[in-house]
Amino acid sequence: MRIAVIGLGLIGGSLLRALAAAGHDVVGFDADPSTRDLAREAGFRVADGVREAVAGCAVAALAVPLPILPEVVADLDGYGGLVTDVTSVKGPVRDLLAGRRFVGGHPMAGRETSGFAASEAGLFEGCAWVLCLEPHGTDLGDWLLLAGLLTGMGARVVPVTAAEHDTTVAQVSHVPHLFAAVLAGQLGASPLAGALGAGSFRDGTRVAATRAELTAAMCGGNRDAVRDELARLIGELTRMGAALERADPVEALVPLLQPASALRRAWPPRPGPTETIPADIDRLLELGRSGGWVTAVNGTELVGKRPETDRFLP
Repeated sequence: MRIAVIGLGLIGGSLLRALAAAGHDVVGFDADPSTRDLAREAGFRVADGVREAVAGCAVAALAVPLPILPEVVADLDGYGGLVTDVTSVKGPVRDLLAGRRFVGGHPMAGRETSGFAASEAGLFEGCAWVLCLEPHGTDLGDWLLLAGLLTGMGARVVPVTAAEHDTTVAQVSHVPHLFAAVLAGQLGASPLAGALGAGSFRDGTRVAATRAELTAAMCGGNRDAVRDELARLIGELTRMGAALERADPVEALVPLLQPASALRRAWPPRPGPTETIPADIDRLLELGRSGGWVTAVNGTELVGKRPETDRFLP
């Protein structure tokens, strides 16, 4: 299949590489001339514009930051193929692409480094890749086509709506980026903190090294869900602060910490047995809402798994 990838940073560059490795005919484009040169030097066909890149392609994958997306979409006028994206916020992108053949996507993969030089074909192997499925807005045939492409690259396709995606990524990705930034900011005020920081500080601040513009774009683009989740977590921290004021802070903190300890030790959950799932929107959404995913597409039947959720019980 001929596929265009627009935007050749870490995710777009890795997608270009992974699709090529899977045997697809790929063409890329990036607004940065030096990035285009890097991709050409790596042996890829690279266009000089969006319109040139998507011409004759069955699928166009948009891998640009949310603020840039409107101008890229404007360059798709006249393109009749299937459009997908990798943006970390799905509601605004769904609204922007209304009226087009579009299925929103978001690979839960990446690292704190960025750019085509950091890209690799194996980045998506085993990763969860959200593929949005709207009960009254997604063409199931288009969804199945993309699900087949993504599982062919080794990704685990998770079917959910855009709203469900945005609420959940606020919890597990966007707000953690903000928390990591606040934690990392302590380094500026205390040289001693930099000397004593070890494993817990390293793990808790890793994503703070992400380019500030990228973090701001994803959190700002998902403002309502991020704001709600941030308020909830601040409330939980306030409860822990109140526990420290008790006569016995150790005794007060233990019941607040135990559930999280048990949940984290049980994560990630073991996959349950393989099951066959019909190509039905309601059944697929039920799979995604249960934490399940699709591993292969065989015509009108899909192969999937869901987690052994009993491991989450404290």
